[in-house]
Amino acid sequence: MTSMDSTVGYAEPGLLDRERIIAKPGFNRWLVPPAALAIHLCIGMAYGFSVFWLPLSRAVSTATGKAAAVCDGPATTFWDKTAGTFGALTATNCEWSQFDLGWMYTLFFVILGVSAATWGGWLERAGPRKAGFVSALCWCGGLLISALGVHLHQLWMMWIGSGVIGGIGLGLGYISPVSTLVKWFPDRRGMATGMAIMGFGGGAMIGSPLANNLMAYFKTSTSVGVVETFIAMAVIYVVFMMGSAFSYRVPPSGWVPEGWTPPTSRSAMITSGHVHLKDAHKTPQFWLIWAVLCLNVSAGIGIIGAASPMLQETFGGRLFGDAGVGFAQFTDPQKALAAAIGAGFVGLFSLFNIAGRFFWASLSDKIGRKATYMIFMLLGLACYGSLVTLANFHALAIFAAAFCVIASMYGGGFSTVPAYLADMFGTQFVGAIHGRLLTAWSTAGIVGPVIVNYMHDTRVAGGISRDHVYDPIFYVLAALLIVGFFCNLMIRPVAEKWFMSPEEVAALQAKTKATGLVQSGSFGIDRGGFSFKALVAWLVVGIPVLWGAWITLRTALVLFG
Repeated sequence: MTSMDSTVGYAEPGLLDRERIIAKPGFNRWLVPPAALAIHLCIGMAYGFSVFWLPLSRAVSTATGKAAAVCDGPATTFWDKTAGTFGALTATNCEWSQFDLGWMYTLFFVILGVSAATWGGWLERAGPRKAGFVSALCWCGGLLISALGVHLHQLWMMWIGSGVIGGIGLGLGYISPVSTLVKWFPDRRGMATGMAIMGFGGGAMIGSPLANNLMAYFKTSTSVGVVETFIAMAVIYVVFMMGSAFSYRVPPSGWVPEGWTPPTSRSAMITSGHVHLKDAHKTPQFWLIWAVLCLNVSAGIGIIGAASPMLQETFGGRLFGDAGVGFAQFTDPQKALAAAIGAGFVGLFSLFNIAGRFFWASLSDKIGRKATYMIFMLLGLACYGSLVTLANFHALAIFAAAFCVIASMYGGGFSTVPAYLADMFGTQFVGAIHGRLLTAWSTAGIVGPVIVNYMHDTRVAGGISRDHVYDPIFYVLAALLIVGFFCNLMIRPVAEKWFMSPEEVAALQAKTKATGLVQSGSFGIDRGGFSFKALVAWLVVGIPVLWGAWITLRTALVLFG
């Protein structure tokens, strides 16, 4: 995809190369956030993959018209000693269990963190267009492989397709816009990354009802409609993701918004220098921010997975006006009603998770990243610390409100951390550094659920009343935030010895210099502000977001019915 110019003797940049996407005078930087948002809205469907579990758990029975037994379960998912086969991984005559299918969800976020850390450096060199292109191929190609896996009833193909290959697409797609947005919005770093990462939280908000509608449309007497839905979503997503990848532009080296002056105060904890990727992890600041993110996410992610059953167990019949009925005494109609209310709670939780990604990241531009994380830890501590009392007083509305605040700060932690890294380490390698930091997310994805699920199951087995099962869990999650508070408190500006020299920075930025222009100032880029073209780009992503928000809000209103 490159050609040699015999006149000047150098290779023309290829269609996907970073040098090809350097912005020219007249470009509007407000076109970049909707491109980033579109990719995140597509890959964010990873959060909503659970909508496929129930249909896939009855795929064989539907196809054959005869009831099929569930595969023998966790003991034989990987290897069935009796039959000498790979159990549910290759079995075609039994139904997959939630345990079997749930491994895809685990693979999503483990591979996301690993791939982001592994290829973050490559992304910085290759640029966001090439990374977005590869992300689209992996994520949408993974969906197609999974569709074939469903058709052949081969679980291992779904694990490899969406879990591993799709997980690589998640990692590259997640970090592809970070460095670019931080460089385009040095004056509003938090807001810029918040706009994009908000999309990852909103992906399931759009994708889940879309998947449900598609499965309902494609469902027949012999098919649950998942194969066709995977194919349709792959086609829809590849259009959005490719369009977004080819819309990316990077600013010329030395570009700054017109009229903006970079902050010079070290007390603001915003550096004007750049730390090399190979040195970032050698600093205490990297590991302190890693711990802050890990603890904040651990405190939220474990309870997210248990949000609906937690509400039902804690409040029992009070959810529908029958205070004398506990969770264990629910009749079938009451179970259905409680599940609907629980789904509304999860929907409300999701809305605040999404809104918090934009709100808190934007607020951090005003009060600073360190102060924002201080609020996360202290306000989260107050919320978790009050939940037991609120539950004892049966204050359902305030209990739900406290969890909405927790959800907003869970999302806000993700969207604020890229700006925190840019403040501490500079913008030259912020995408790659962010990729390595996402291993904190992978770790939290294990720590949080293990704490919540282990303590829950242990207390239930010990005969603890269901309305008090979560009491000590809330306090343990609050303790995680106390540790996170002190980790954040210890963060100081990075020592000067870690910053690259001006000559090293100039050599790295040589490929993105604006040919024929003075290497500073606005270059005529972004003069005039928000344009009609930018408005159209925002509508393309905004309309699906509003549709998803309406569907989710309508579900959430059941909580107050």
